[in-house]
This record gives sequence, C-alpha cells and structure tokens, in this order.
Amino acid sequence: MYYPPQLVIVEPVGGSEKRKIKIIAWRDLDDPEAGGSERHAHEIAKRWVAAGYEVTMRTSAVPVTSLAKNRDGVILDRRGGRYQLFLQVILEGWRRDRTKFDAVVEVWNGMPFWTPLWFARKRRLIILHHVHEEMWAQTLPQFLARFGWFVEHRLAPLVYRRSRICTLSPSSAEEIRYRLHLKNVEVVPVGLSADFEPGKHKATVPTVINVGRLVPVKRTNDLIRAFVEVHRRVPEAVLDIVGDGYLGGDLRDLVAQLGATDYIQFRGHLERNNLISAYQSAWLLASFSEREGWGMTISEAAACGTPSVVSDVMGHRDAVGHHGVLCKTPEDLSNELIRLLTDNSARSELETACRVAASQLSWDATATKLLGLLFPEG
Repeated sequence: MYYPPQLVIVEPVGGSEKRKIKIIAWRDLDDPEAGGSERHAHEIAKRWVAAGYEVTMRTSAVPVTSLAKNRDGVILDRRGGRYQLFLQVILEGWRRDRTKFDAVVEVWNGMPFWTPLWFARKRRLIILHHVHEEMWAQTLPQFLARFGWFVEHRLAPLVYRRSRICTLSPSSAEEIRYRLHLKNVEVVPVGLSADFEPGKHKATVPTVINVGRLVPVKRTNDLIRAFVEVHRRVPEAVLDIVGDGYLGGDLRDLVAQLGATDYIQFRGHLERNNLISAYQSAWLLASFSEREGWGMTISEAAACGTPSVVSDVMGHRDAVGHHGVLCKTPEDLSNELIRLLTDNSARSELETACRVAASQLSWDATATKLLGLLFPEG
C-alpha cells in the first residue's frame, strides 16, 4: 500500500533528464525477511522519486516471481541469490553503473558491496545501521562467521575510511567509530509515517506486544522466558509476538514446553493496518534484541501511544528516549514489565511522552537530510 510523502521535500530536478540514483541493498521490502532496514530504504527512495529523481533499487531475488517491478515509483531490480548478489553488483558497477548513475547509495548490512572501489570518483553515500559484531556467529558456520567478522572489522574500514557513513542514532555512531575506526559518520534519525497514531482504546487485559523477525539477534527466547515470570505476577497479562522468521518453530516449541500457550500468542506477519491496531491496543512494547541500529518498532509503538520496555543496547538507547525503559538483564525486563503493567499512573506518563517524542520524527526530514548529503549543492 502506498503512503504518499506528506511534503514535497525538495524542488523537482530541473532540465530534460532526471538525476539517477542507485540504491544497493541486500534485501527488498517484499522479501520475507525484510525488517526495519528495508522499510528505511524504501521510505527514503519513494520520497526521492516524488522529488523528481529516478531511483533504482538493486537487491537479491525474492522467491516470488509475480512481484511488481516498480513500487511507489521506485524501479526494483531483484536478481541473484543472497551471496551471488555481491559479486553481481561489483561487476555491474565496473561495467556500467559508473556511467549509468549519478549517485550510489550503499546499504552496508554486514558484508559490504565495496562501492569505494568501483564508484570512487562519483557521489556515494553509505548507510550503516549498526555494527554486526556477534551476529556473524549467530547466523553462519564458524569459518564463515570469522571471515565475515574479519571483512567487517579489518578489510572494509580500510576501503571505507574516506566514505561518508550515515547511521540512525548517536549510540550507533559511537560504536561504528570505536569498533570500525570510521570517523566520517553522520547521524540521520529515522522517520515515521502519519498513519501511526494513538487509538481510542487500549486492550481490556494487560497486553504486551513484541514486533520483529524471529531470528537469533532478537533474543525472543529470552523475552518469552521473562514473560513467564510476568504472567506469574500479573495473571491477566498476555504477550503477542508479531513477525516471522526461521526460528518460529523453535520458539513455538519453547512456549509449549513452558506451558505458556494460553497467554503467549504468535500472530505472524500483520498487514500495516492490523499492525497499527496491535500497537494501539497494546499496553507496552517489549524487545530484548541484542543489536539494533535504532529500533523502528519502538518509535512506531510510541506514535501509537504505547511505551517500550527494551534491552539496553546501542540504538535502543536513543530510540527509547524518555518514553520507555532500558533493561540490562531478562530479570530487569520482567520486573519493569510488571511495574508498568500494574502502575497505571507511571504508564500514563510514558504514554504522554511517547506522543511528544514521535511527533519529532519525519520521513520527509530524513529523506531531505540524506539527499542533501548525497547532493550537497542541491
């Protein structure tokens, strides 16, 4: 579904030809494993199209052949597998992209596309949501994990040391500078769409929502175990887990083993309207993710008037602001959920702070800032 930009973010490009921008990313918004990074890229791209630019998004193939080749004016080029994509992009870059496109935006998601090598003298922007660190070992065999870590921490910083890096939060920027030794890092916060707004009523029972991919880095297993204690202390409390992922079967088995199927529900992927309704009716959002560039679900929930109780990690520290609570351990998570589910006054104060914080986030502002970094002369 298309949600048009709220503003014309820049003057339309003059002249007979549009400037052409290529965005390179590992995944597309239609990918079954798409998350906040893919949403971020698309929200930016469609606003650049509305501003008069021609935008092509190059990603890996999606396992559905009938998908549209254009979304909201963004040209979609999906080819190659998860790993083939990287070599394909490099070869395309050497052969034609240097003359075909005026600018390239690289979404660096762990393994880079090495744009400084094949687009060196032209306009480039690197979007790096966070350092992947322990995520390599969580998702790959030992040898490949070590190789990925070595590329991210040792080889890539040498190639990208003069590139302009954009990230979502000050805490993520601090980690990029410290761990990858990249100094030219800009912070450009995420935005929010206007359809994320408070609802009229909260659920009649204490409801906690978790939204995200069911993958190791999200540590949904720790959240589930923590919520068992929450339910013991607040017997009416329920947890709705929204999202899909390859750990879904294991997590459902864990819930069954804990005897928690009556109060922990898996709702799978929700269409946008249903997701907004779920945010609006929830009393709290909970996440115990191990690594985030920002934590889009925190801001989306806040816009719907729902405070967050989340892990104390880079990205979350900035996203949660003064409208939620940071937790270092699963025990802290349980205790804070219990406190806020049973303290209506404290929760109400956070709900008010949520709406104030969310009002300061705009995709138009985000797209404008990134476009200004890509074309500083206008």
